[in-house]
Amino acid sequence: MASLSDANPLLSNASAPGLPHSSAPPAPRPLPLSHQIGIAILSLALLLGFPGNLFVVWTVLCRVTRRSVTCLLVLNLAVADALVLLSAPLFLRFLAGGRGWEFGAALCKTVHYLCCVNMYASIYLICLMSVDRWLAVSRPFLSQRLRTKHALWGVLLALWSLAFLLALPMPFYRSNLQPYLAKNISVYVCMPYHWNSVRHQVFQYLMETLLGFLLPFLLIVVCYCSIICRLRSAMFQRKGQGSRLILLIIGAFTLFWLPYHIINILQVMGLLCDLSSLKEAAILARPNVTAFAFFSSSVNPILYVFAGSSHIRQAGLGFMAKLFEGTNSESGSCRSARSSRSASTTETSTLHKLSLRLGLRSARDDTDAHSQWPAQGAELKTLTTAPLA
Repeated sequence: MASLSDANPLLSNASAPGLPHSSAPPAPRPLPLSHQIGIAILSLALLLGFPGNLFVVWTVLCRVTRRSVTCLLVLNLAVADALVLLSAPLFLRFLAGGRGWEFGAALCKTVHYLCCVNMYASIYLICLMSVDRWLAVSRPFLSQRLRTKHALWGVLLALWSLAFLLALPMPFYRSNLQPYLAKNISVYVCMPYHWNSVRHQVFQYLMETLLGFLLPFLLIVVCYCSIICRLRSAMFQRKGQGSRLILLIIGAFTLFWLPYHIINILQVMGLLCDLSSLKEAAILARPNVTAFAFFSSSVNPILYVFAGSSHIRQAGLGFMAKLFEGTNSESGSCRSARSSRSASTTETSTLHKLSLRLGLRSARDDTDAHSQWPAQGAELKTLTTAPLA
């Protein structure tokens, strides 16, 4: 994942490496438009997203009594987004200070590593939501057997481990360098570094796009195509709040991350085909699409507010808890269907045994059968024609 620190306007005036340089900070200068846009996006993301995600975490932990699988996955997504938003003040300082990256090489690598972990964790959590919804609609009884706390925490542990593993290349491709700048002044910049290797650049950007977007998104599309086909049958007439909530989250992630991955593909094409104009266009657009993708960490709480707006007047601050508790609807429908089928089977078996018992009693005592048959026959007819509960 690229960073807003890639957009340093001073680098466009870099001179040859042989020029003398000074470690003095550059003189104050007007902020370029790209930095002003970046500051506005990051400030809005931090002000809305960080308290919003903390509110989601508080709601799930303190206000929701029955937590569904979707609810717990939303909790993990909110934690991931809140953690990555903690890096916003560092990028704001970089964009507004005009002094380069002032926080050292270790923090340069760590911050970008955590941002990359958030990218993978977010899409895989959304993917897991989609698979869970597909199981709930297409395989309801299998879904009930798999929906245990032990299984869920095992899957979440594997998911987070995979996200941390896939993000490992990021710190190797990020360095705090000191390029030569205009007017013989040099500052440190936390920037991508691929050892001038085309293969390393292609590997990083293709890996991010394939494993962090295309393949998970393909699985999400397959799951929801299957769900839509299933919902057309007579047995399933409603999606429930869980499906609507997940579709909102998928739509927001796609909207904010698709431009970033398009730039990845364009840069890979420029590198492989040696098209300098395509490479330059991708490099120029990367800071803007990265800032746009960063905002995805703050938009989910806003979506929850709109999705749960019907509960605000009734529940007040607990409106989001009502929304999340509504994601239990599919599970409840499945349990009701299973209980209904079990009750029907039990009643049918009882009627069968009653019929045999009445027949045997009639064979043993013919006199009693003639005297009691009208009452027993009426009772049996009533039992067999009554509607099942």
